[in-house]
Amino acid sequence: MHQSNFIVREPLLDPKQRVIGYELCWQQQDGKVVGDADLESLLGFVARHLVDDAQGWLLRDKLLFLDAVPAMFSLDALHALPPERTVLSIRLRDLVDTDHRSAAQALRAGGVGISLRDADLNILGRNLSAIASFAEVRFTGADVATQARSYAAVKSASLRMVGRPVATWADFDACAALGLDAFVGKLHLTPRDGNPVKGMSPGQAIVLQLMQMVQTNEDVPKIEAVLKRDPALIYKLLRFINSAGFGAGREVQSLRQAIAMLGYAPLYRWLVLLLATAGSGYSPVLMETAVVRARLCELLGQKFLPKGEGEYLFVAGMFSLLDRLLGLPMQQVLDTIQLPDTVVQALTQREGPYGPYLALSEACELSSTLCASMASALDISPLDVNKAHLSALAWAQNVTA
Repeated sequence: MHQSNFIVREPLLDPKQRVIGYELCWQQQDGKVVGDADLESLLGFVARHLVDDAQGWLLRDKLLFLDAVPAMFSLDALHALPPERTVLSIRLRDLVDTDHRSAAQALRAGGVGISLRDADLNILGRNLSAIASFAEVRFTGADVATQARSYAAVKSASLRMVGRPVATWADFDACAALGLDAFVGKLHLTPRDGNPVKGMSPGQAIVLQLMQMVQTNEDVPKIEAVLKRDPALIYKLLRFINSAGFGAGREVQSLRQAIAMLGYAPLYRWLVLLLATAGSGYSPVLMETAVVRARLCELLGQKFLPKGEGEYLFVAGMFSLLDRLLGLPMQQVLDTIQLPDTVVQALTQREGPYGPYLALSEACELSSTLCASMASALDISPLDVNKAHLSALAWAQNVTA
């Protein structure tokens, strides 16, 4: 299949800031409206790349929201997706036709979610609950809290309400307090104000020390001695090694065995992940975004950079959000951690061998029209960018779980 569009993802948050799903859509190129055939092709692409014969649904417990038109109701690709994890967003006017409405009701009965766009909230209720499971409510530039209050007043028990765009954490709090169920906005890139933790936690300080030791190839017993200062770290390392994803084949019980089995490069990557996730009080959506970005960065550069440099791409992606995760300026983060100059160059200027891959990964998180020119400059096709994007999204579910 020829693809010239790029997939953009937006996370959906619940009132506790957890990522409950993703909305995937094609980026609008040059102001062109995405056509019905494009929407159908996205459904097929997602079904091919997020459903695995052996593992099933690769996004685990996450919902997937896709823009839809009635022609998609009968597509084979739709039936390849798990119904309880699939939500089709459709305009209410597309359901005026009796046949379309019946088809939507049949999908609902089979467990597929239907989300209504452009619905008049005054008629949201008994009339629509047989067809729809979600209703999208749009916020204009006006006072979001006042708008959310009016939505809360007409909310029916059977319809979950998705608010968008919820652009600030203050608006998020107002909507959550009024009982809206899910939120879409740029909150995955926005640090939470009033974050109780600023800077490194004691656990992260130990992780940092271990990273320096791995970088300078310290002996395993010395690394083991530092690890032993934090029992929670030992538990996490052994759980990681013994997870089905790592596939050790037999239970690993000693630290020394775990370190020997992992090897230094994978141990460093695991510590990088841990550094971002070892703190408390961080926004879960920021953490998941960092993991997806790191993996996407690595996958985009895999074919083009020498073997072994994937780790640096991964580190650049992960650390690009570390300032927001830690609530510190980037320069302060870089002063704390010894990183290769090429990684620093990527983080501070989006330049050097890794910078362009990081910039492209970031563009995939926004409806940025720069994706095409960035990918073209790196000689990566839209198809390969999109495959890497969905692969990174699936990979992150295992890590963050």
